[in-house]
Amino acid sequence: MSDVYEPTERTTVKRLPARGSYDRKVVHQILDEGLICHLGFVVDGQPFVIPTIYVRVGETLYVHGSPASRMLRTLEQGVPACATVTHVDGLVLARSAFHHSMNYRSVVVLGTATVVSEPDKKNEILHALTDHLIRGRWEEIRHPSPDELRRTLVLALPIEEASAKIRTGPPLDDEEDYALRVWAGVLPLKITASDPIADSRLAPESAIPPYAAGYDGPNSA
Repeated sequence: MSDVYEPTERTTVKRLPARGSYDRKVVHQILDEGLICHLGFVVDGQPFVIPTIYVRVGETLYVHGSPASRMLRTLEQGVPACATVTHVDGLVLARSAFHHSMNYRSVVVLGTATVVSEPDKKNEILHALTDHLIRGRWEEIRHPSPDELRRTLVLALPIEEASAKIRTGPPLDDEEDYALRVWAGVLPLKITASDPIADSRLAPESAIPPYAAGYDGPNSA
């Protein structure tokens, strides 16, 4: 397998192409650090974009939900889809309004979804999804019953076309603006977890598990 995704007409970064990346490891890393993707698709000529939890396993993104979901019912019919994931890493404060920006990492994935119907495979994907959100949780919880699996629709979206776009570094001002007495720089941003809040019906002897007390994002140990 190639180390890069072959750029296509739809995935080639045209605006500021130097920020584009087709490196497979870069795309995977951005996807693996995310919790939510936005799935775009068209129903009866109308475009929709829906946020949803996802997990990447190999070269496939998986999403799940109720069989009654319009998004999933549409995608299971083989409708082309677009999934996007974005991380905002910082606010870039320039000396001029025009050059204010953000440091970010984003990925666009294009493909056509298929249904995962085999119960063991569905269970495997739900295991992967749970561990993606918070590693170690699957080993403690009650696993889905046959009826719950039946009531859960799992879709696989192959990563057929993909590209990343990334901005890093300081503001890039016009040369004459560097003399302005205006503070400029980057304000880093990071999503962090607060202290866990116990359910009011939790058994008194139940301790906070280490994976919750020390949570540091998707796939954290």
